[in-house]
Amino acid sequence: MKEITIAVDVMGGDLGAAATVEGAWDAAREYQGVKLLLVGPQETIQAELARLKAASPNKNAHMLEILHASEVITTNETPTVAVKAKKDSSMVRAFHTVKEGRANGLVTAGSTGAVLVSIFTFIKRKPGIKRPALCALLPNKTGHTLLLDCGANAEVKPEYLLQFGQLGSEYMQRCMGIKSPKVGLINIGAEEEKGTPIYQEAHQLLKQSGLNFVGNIEGREIPAGTVDVAICDGFVGNIILKHTEGLSKTLMAIIKEELMAKTLSKIGALLAKPSFANLKKRFDYREIGGAPFLGLTSLVVKAHGSSDAYAIKNAIGQCVKFERDGY
Repeated sequence: MKEITIAVDVMGGDLGAAATVEGAWDAAREYQGVKLLLVGPQETIQAELARLKAASPNKNAHMLEILHASEVITTNETPTVAVKAKKDSSMVRAFHTVKEGRANGLVTAGSTGAVLVSIFTFIKRKPGIKRPALCALLPNKTGHTLLLDCGANAEVKPEYLLQFGQLGSEYMQRCMGIKSPKVGLINIGAEEEKGTPIYQEAHQLLKQSGLNFVGNIEGREIPAGTVDVAICDGFVGNIILKHTEGLSKTLMAIIKEELMAKTLSKIGALLAKPSFANLKKRFDYREIGGAPFLGLTSLVVKAHGSSDAYAIKNAIGQCVKFERDGY
């Protein structure tokens, strides 16, 4: 089995090095043949590894390598300025390892803006791809719908939307095992003439693309599982993504509040506890690990800013799966 190397920006997330290093250590133990480059302050990383008892002679310790970086890009900095000025930041150093071919992919929970700037600065696009797309797997009635773009391209051209459909369809075939993914264009109605001129033209391009294009869809069809791939511009996609995250958390909180309100409902909740646990898991972003950027020659996974160790481990696992599936 070919060894895969993944760079991990240790300092990107809200929870700091503790969560990221723990997630990387869990990934090193779970994914065989995977080497992880932990990019960040050496002393900090070494301290976290010692806390986890992850140093040699542990049999998995050799799969972790530290790459020292003395600076950190924060979310309150201007991305273009920060990426240019902080050449020794954990994010920039991690991206350099991918550019130089030292790593096959990269995981970061850092500033989305800085990630975008770094992608356009250091990572090449696949031949013919106009713009990379940020994607998210959203839970639906039967599984997941891939939503793209989720924030990388607030303004699009019709050909961008066509390519989003092509990238998303290929992802769902190779990585999710769906033979002929159904592709829908998010719009304000099902009729072909609905939407802006950009969306109207994109509709026609998608019809002629050879994809399993089912036409325009409305937002409510995503959770219903009508399509496997839902495409839109990054402005709309980011709103859908954030609304889905907020709605799922709110519904879970309301359900818990109602179930705990009375003795009888508490008994019912106890009996239904396994079902509620499964439901919570289906809506938990940590199970996916992060949002991949498609259309690049190397995989970049943007983990949620508040990612814990479990989310980081799964984000690394997503990179591993991409490499092994030959995407």
